[in-house]
Amino acid sequence: MNITVMSGKGGVGKSMISSSLLHFFAKENHVVGIDCDVDTPNLAIWLGIDNENIKNAIETEKISTIEKPIIDKTKCVGCSLCVSKCQFNALEIVDNKASLIQHRCEGCGLCEVICPHNAIKLQPVENVTLSVFNTKSGIPIIQGLISPGEAESGEAVTEIREIAKKYEKENTIFIQDAAAGIGCPVIASIVGSDYAVIVAEPTMSSESDMKRAIELLNQFSIPYGIVINKYDINLNVYNRIKEFAKENYLGKISYDKDIVKELIKMNPVVESDLGIVKELEKVYISLRKGISE
Repeated sequence: MNITVMSGKGGVGKSMISSSLLHFFAKENHVVGIDCDVDTPNLAIWLGIDNENIKNAIETEKISTIEKPIIDKTKCVGCSLCVSKCQFNALEIVDNKASLIQHRCEGCGLCEVICPHNAIKLQPVENVTLSVFNTKSGIPIIQGLISPGEAESGEAVTEIREIAKKYEKENTIFIQDAAAGIGCPVIASIVGSDYAVIVAEPTMSSESDMKRAIELLNQFSIPYGIVINKYDINLNVYNRIKEFAKENYLGKISYDKDIVKELIKMNPVVESDLGIVKELEKVYISLRKGISE
C-alpha cells in the first residue's frame, strides 16, 4: 500500500507526521519511507539520521532524469539559430560558437532539432543523487536529491518511487513524504497512491491550499484524510477545517515549541516524552481504520 503525506503549503509539519507514521506502522508492518521532496529532502532528519549516516548510506548512485545538449564545436558555425529560438535563453554565442548555460536549460531538445549543421545532440545528465539508508530501527529510507538548478523534479520522484519497489515485501506499506504544494513533484508522488494524508494548520492560507490539494486528489480519485497540526493556535479556523473535513478528519496535533529541541538533538518526536506523541498515535489509529475500510 502507498500512503502519500502531502500539504498545500510548506511548514505545516508534514515531514514530522510522515516520520511518526513510519514509526507506528513499523510495529505491525514492513514499512519503507520515501522522501519525495527531491529539492529539499528532510525526512531523514526527523528520523534521527544525521549527516554522517547519510554520507555512509548503504546505497548511493547517480541517476539521470533529463537530457541536455552537447555542442560539437567542430560542426558549429555560430549561426545563432539555436540561441534565437531557445525559449529558456539557455544558449549564447561565445567565441563565435554556441555555448550552453547549464542552469537555464530544461532539456526540451528544440536546439537539436533545428540545428542546420547537426552540431547539437542531447545526452543524459546525472542530475539526481539517490541514497538509501536505514533508521536505527532498521526502516529503509529512500531519498533523492536533485542537483541545484536542475529541472525534472517530477521525473526524479517517479524514478525514486520505482527504485523503492525493490525493498518491497509482503504487505509492505510505503510512506511517501511529498513536497509542499501541488506541482509536478507532488503529482508524481500521488499518482498510483492508495491513500493521501493532507496536513493542514489552522491558518487561512493553509486552509485555502488544503482545498486545492483536495481538488488535485479528486482528479485522481484518491481517498484522503486530513490532519490539523498546531490546531490550538487558532481554534476558530481549526473548527472550520474540522467541519469541512467531516468523515475525512483524522485528528489534531497540538502546537509544541519543544519539538524543535528534539529535532536539534536528532531525536525522533515519537521517541520523546512530548505530549503530542499520544495525539500522533491517535492519528495513526484513525488512519489505520480509514485504510482498512
